Amino acid sequence: MADQAASGTVADSGDTGARGLDAQTGESHGHEAHHGRPGSWVTTVLVVIGFIVGGVALTVGPSWWLFWTGAGIVVLGGIVGAAVRIFDDWY
Repeated sequence: MADQAASGTVADSGDTGARGLDAQTGESHGHEAHHGRPGSWVTTVLVVIGFIVGGVALTVGPSWWLFWTGAGIVVLGGIVGAAVRIFDDWY
């Protein structure tokens, strides 16, 4: 019982980074982390731009052609994300 951390305290103050619990336990799932890869950033930027375009289209009109253009950009971002396999990193 003496080795247990008290409620609200951190037992190990080491930085685990993007790998989370794997860094503490030493476990590996046999694949590299996809966090911060260029493909992930491209996908994220495309989806955010698509949402911005669609949101602006709804507030200025609504301008339906611009809204559907934004929706198409979001779908394109999803396709790019699938192509670079960012969805394979589910825990």
